Amino acid sequence: MNPLEIIPVAHERLRTVRRQHFIGGRFASTSSTEAISVTNPATGQSLGTIPNGTSADVDAAVAAARSALPDWSRRTPGARAETLFAVADVVDANAGLLAAVESINVGKPLAAAAEEIAVVSDCLRFMAGAARSAQTPAAGQYLPGLLSCIKREPVGVIGAVTPWNFPLMMAAWKIAPILAAGNTLVLKPSQLTPLSVLLLLEMTADVLPPGLLNVVLGRGSQIGDALSKHPGIDMMALTGSLASGRAVARQAADGIKRVHLELGGKAPLLVFPDADLDALVETLVATGYTNAGQDCGAATRVVCHRDVHDTVVEKLVAGAESLVMGDPGADDRVQLGPVISAAHRNRIAAMVEQACSDGAKIATGGEIPDRSGFFYPATVLTDVAAGTQMARDEVFGPVISVETFTDESEGIAKANDVDYGLAASVWTADQRRALRIVDQLDFGTVWANTHLAFATEMPWAGFGQSGYGRDNSTYALEDYTRTKHVLLPMDGTAD
Repeated sequence: MNPLEIIPVAHERLRTVRRQHFIGGRFASTSSTEAISVTNPATGQSLGTIPNGTSADVDAAVAAARSALPDWSRRTPGARAETLFAVADVVDANAGLLAAVESINVGKPLAAAAEEIAVVSDCLRFMAGAARSAQTPAAGQYLPGLLSCIKREPVGVIGAVTPWNFPLMMAAWKIAPILAAGNTLVLKPSQLTPLSVLLLLEMTADVLPPGLLNVVLGRGSQIGDALSKHPGIDMMALTGSLASGRAVARQAADGIKRVHLELGGKAPLLVFPDADLDALVETLVATGYTNAGQDCGAATRVVCHRDVHDTVVEKLVAGAESLVMGDPGADDRVQLGPVISAAHRNRIAAMVEQACSDGAKIATGGEIPDRSGFFYPATVLTDVAAGTQMARDEVFGPVISVETFTDESEGIAKANDVDYGLAASVWTADQRRALRIVDQLDFGTVWANTHLAFATEMPWAGFGQSGYGRDNSTYALEDYTRTKHVLLPMDGTAD
């Protein structure tokens, strides 16, 4: 099938998808009278509405999750794995349709969305298997006459809030380890991009036991707030902005809830003169502009040695200007889609304007195009001064900034001069230098001569204001479990 042939199929399917909360294994109505419009960012046209949920909806979802918890938590890891494998099978069988829905709702190229759906399935399958091989310290007689062992138990009912930039993939990064570990879940997807999650719920309603996965639609300021404060929620997990993370942590504090936060980033690419500049720029274009730069690990901040600055900028400008910008649903050549909303586009434009006021120069892009949809061009900024907003704050758009350094220590200092600590990369042909610098970059993931390379087996986690808590890997499973120390008498007595 031609890639664009699936788009009208997806539009037709979206006309019938249920726009309701999913509670206790079924779609449920709400007492709320407020509707939230969901928009195709490439055209500005409405994709319909969803309800803005209420605290009563949250109460119902939490009650359903608590009701399902005893049975689910007592199932063996193998039995839980079978359910996750069944969900993964549904994802695989409908991968094209799910990717098309993501493309329409987020505005990203269909090929990029298809890569994410493959990650959804892989995450479900990995966590299903990993839960069956959870590790603990060796049982042993650490006190005289007593055998100690560790039990890993589910935390309980988890509240999760996921973002709009990778709707189904970010939901899977929460759903898979949370359920695999024996917990139940109340999920709030972004009100901007809920459609792929709703479609998957329709497809898996007969696969998931009732109450296992509950979804409440609505704004984060209301539903996220209600989940964070709810006495029936044992832990909160969020992928989102720094402001959202602070709000969830603050609201969860009164209940002494555990909190899992994956927040923003400002990823530097530290470039030395001996780097493969063609590979660098190819990676910059692919990982800085895909999904219109709306990625917390996006390659949008180049910290470049002065000797190769001009060459890097020249190649980067050519790469940015070669991108085809437009509606991914209308042209399969499109490589740069829109940003998520008019408000977000205006925020990006304001940051570029401020950067210019701070002394930066626009090498290409930097102007909102006169067209429908929420587009912003692939932009390159040079002469970005250390310490300015553009050097330190997350743009979350298709804007790559370039700073310079003269020696290794200055480059490392500039790369680390951010409050975020999510991801970074170093570019050099000198492997000793690469290893030396990796140790000095204060980020949760550091690549050498590549960027945004992921493996489900490895953790995605940040330092500093990028949050705490690990997505992917067995570390994610650990985050959603608690340990119980069990001591048994060695001689059969109870003394």
